[in-house]
Amino acid sequence: MSFKELVRSLHSGETDFLDYALESREKSLACQRETNAFLQVFDEAEIERQVRHAQGLVAAGSATALTGVPVAIKENILVRGYRASAASRMLENHIALYDAHVVQQLRAAGAILVGTTNLDEFAMGSSNETSYYGPVKNPRDLKRVPGGSSGGSAAAVAYGAVPLALGTDTGGSVRQPAAFCGVVGYKPSYGRVSRYGVVAFASSLDQVGIFAQDAVGAAALAEVIEGVDERDATSESMGTLSLESLLTQPYDFAGAKVAMLKETLNTRLDADVSAAWGSVQSKLFGLGAHLAEVSVPAWRYALETYYLLCCSEASSNLARYDGVRYGHRAAGITDLDDLYAKSRAEGFGTEVKQRILMGTLALSSGYFDAYFKKAAQVRRVLVNQMNVLFKKYDFVIMPTTPTVAFPLASLSSGTMEMYENDVFTVGVNVAGLPAVSVPAGVRGLPVGIQLIGPRGSDEKLLRAANRLQELIA
Repeated sequence: MSFKELVRSLHSGETDFLDYALESREKSLACQRETNAFLQVFDEAEIERQVRHAQGLVAAGSATALTGVPVAIKENILVRGYRASAASRMLENHIALYDAHVVQQLRAAGAILVGTTNLDEFAMGSSNETSYYGPVKNPRDLKRVPGGSSGGSAAAVAYGAVPLALGTDTGGSVRQPAAFCGVVGYKPSYGRVSRYGVVAFASSLDQVGIFAQDAVGAAALAEVIEGVDERDATSESMGTLSLESLLTQPYDFAGAKVAMLKETLNTRLDADVSAAWGSVQSKLFGLGAHLAEVSVPAWRYALETYYLLCCSEASSNLARYDGVRYGHRAAGITDLDDLYAKSRAEGFGTEVKQRILMGTLALSSGYFDAYFKKAAQVRRVLVNQMNVLFKKYDFVIMPTTPTVAFPLASLSSGTMEMYENDVFTVGVNVAGLPAVSVPAGVRGLPVGIQLIGPRGSDEKLLRAANRLQELIA
């Protein structure tokens, strides 16, 4: 069922709010057992309370497109009264004292929060295998990864437990698992959605993102959670995203100028990814789009730039977990230094420790200019070059990932082979751009194709993604 059909069914009374919400809860429990996608599924009393609120909005004539619609929340986004572990031992006993901004917006819109989803620890990973609570399995093939770090949310939507889910995208953590699981993954422009109440990984790169079965569902959720929030200094107004516009003004690719980056075209692709990529290009040509190969030299260094920036920011952000104020506290300590060392050694997993160490080195005296400063300079060059590109082109298009979902435990965490799976996604975060991954058909395993737009062009991008999904369905 499409999102549009679901909303019509709920709001017409054809589908009962409570029955649908409880069915979603049961599917979430089944999804948890089969894939380990959920870390918490809320009890029936909580679901019923939310449904009563949704029914009240309908009665008052204040319903939104999300009223009565079940949504899952990645467990690094705070939901008041529930654990916010970020899938880490460090925070396994941490209960959120307040709602994240996006959760507040969902509640106000009458969405039904069903539970929280699994992720790579502190959102650091590309396979959802670094979680303290165990790996998530891809519902399309239980022997394969769902992608990361938001693999739990992607798996929940792909399984059919919920029609919508929130994740976070720091370097592709919404788009990559969306591609692996065969759903839509939308990363908004940086600053369009508040990060207030999101457990920080790399603050200049983190962005709340959306999973849905189609671009209409993604747009409906985006319309609710976007906007300026005074509690997040990086949030800003970029114009209101209109779901009605998406539905009433279908995007026409005829005459659209679409760039393919030369720096990505020689990347080795799996056979299924290559076939889908070639098919999409042919269909766009058939619609009258103008596809051109364009060079953005700085994109060649996006992967290295991203990992230097994100590890450096992680080193700074995760310094707060010291065993003193909150988080895991080691026993049997002898002094303050021992408390810090043992608490962090026990509380963090291997991938997180590795990234903290890499970032600490990049920020340290004697290395700062050579690593962090240089990465920041490359970032500025990339932003400038992408801005120049978008003066001539409407979008950039490329595969979301070079491979399909790989088998569980087939790649070692922290290796270049794992990191290189982000080669098509990290540049988007470095430049602060919006991007959408849409399913490109399933010949074997799911494949995603990614559309990227200029910063602030989210509505146009989602309209184009909706048309592209219709084209390749």
